[in-house]
Amino acid sequence: MNTLDAVLVERLHKNEVAAFDTLYWKYHEAVYRNILKFVKDTGVAEDILQEVFTKLWEKRQEVKTSQSVAGWLFVISFNLSVNYTRKKLREQTLHKKLLALDPGDEQTLDYKAMQEGQYHLLERAIAELSPQRRRIVTLCKLEGKTYDEVANELKISRNTVKEHLSAAMVKLNDYIQKNAEHKYIVLFLLFLHNEL
Repeated sequence: MNTLDAVLVERLHKNEVAAFDTLYWKYHEAVYRNILKFVKDTGVAEDILQEVFTKLWEKRQEVKTSQSVAGWLFVISFNLSVNYTRKKLREQTLHKKLLALDPGDEQTLDYKAMQEGQYHLLERAIAELSPQRRRIVTLCKLEGKTYDEVANELKISRNTVKEHLSAAMVKLNDYIQKNAEHKYIVLFLLFLHNEL
């Protein structure tokens, strides 16, 4: 985690609303874009975004200063997007397709353990990348920045960003598939690969 985020998380632990506001303004656009890629509905994406940041406030004592806030928000938004998609599919009587991906009955799933597992798997996978690719994945996928924004920030060409990100996603995909413990990771990978 960057040092500013670590300080903000410490302040969040002290119930400082200003720290929460800073994290919201820093990450809400990237989180919203990731949700929208998945649910394809602006109204739903806005609702899920609010739920993500509500959870950040409610679970603020559980967020560690050593964790990436962007990664934490990514995993929470992914899981809420999956929950929405599952509900929508069920309402459309297409739940059989989703049940094939479901590792167990909804009531018996330990969502907290699943989220923690996904977060740690993502962190481990990103840690395996070279420093440059790790930075590019963090900026593009977790912070939701465009290729152009990342190219300007890192002082490299847009094409270099794209090539590094493409190679990094292949490595992440391989790592996650080899180390995933449940089938939910299939959806997780699709979420990661959106608009590569």
